[in-house]
Amino acid sequence: MAQDTALAFFSQRLEYTFKNESLLSRALTHRSAASLNNERLEFLGDAILNFVIASRLFDQFPDVQEGDLSRLRASLVNRSSLAEIAKMLQLGDHIKLGSGELKSGGRRRDSILADAVESLIGAVYRDSDFDTCRQMILRLYAEKLQNIPDVDTLKDAKTRLQELLQSKRYPLPVYTVTEVHGKAHNQVFTVECVIDQLECTTSAQGSSRRKAEQSAAERAIAQINQKSTS
Repeated sequence: MAQDTALAFFSQRLEYTFKNESLLSRALTHRSAASLNNERLEFLGDAILNFVIASRLFDQFPDVQEGDLSRLRASLVNRSSLAEIAKMLQLGDHIKLGSGELKSGGRRRDSILADAVESLIGAVYRDSDFDTCRQMILRLYAEKLQNIPDVDTLKDAKTRLQELLQSKRYPLPVYTVTEVHGKAHNQVFTVECVIDQLECTTSAQGSSRRKAEQSAAERAIAQINQKSTS
């Protein structure tokens, strides 16, 4: 299929036709392919995307607090979510990559796909105006915005444990690294989570202190819930 025909089909999926096709070309050019690439448009698109999604969530959830709104926004604009949109648009077929990225499967890499979506948003804004760009973003996110997850499912284990303890008026847990082993580039951390008043102690391992703490907190939640039902 000729390149111009392929891009015509892509424009149909996007529901937007560029007046300045050089902007589209720039948005689809990875830094591995040329010095004039999509990084600046990615910077612009990232800012626009975050604002548009934040504004929609603000209107859609008038009673949700700032911290939870931030979690909801992060779940929508993260790398995996953007990569899903890129795959829906078959964007990977059109990204210009250097030979190294091509050989390593760059067209399928989530980070490259996500950056290209943000670049595309920046390009549409520069080619048209904010309202046109906003409408395009909301079209791309229509299904995701209709299926917003429960905000509690987006909270990490340490946050959920803290809120659980606060609701019961118990003191916060104490996390202690009890062991670190392995070479510097491949360490394994063992962390203990202690809640004295509940006589609750859990331990977990992870490739970082943070991951080990999250796992220990998850185990503490399970232990507390088990005690409350027994």
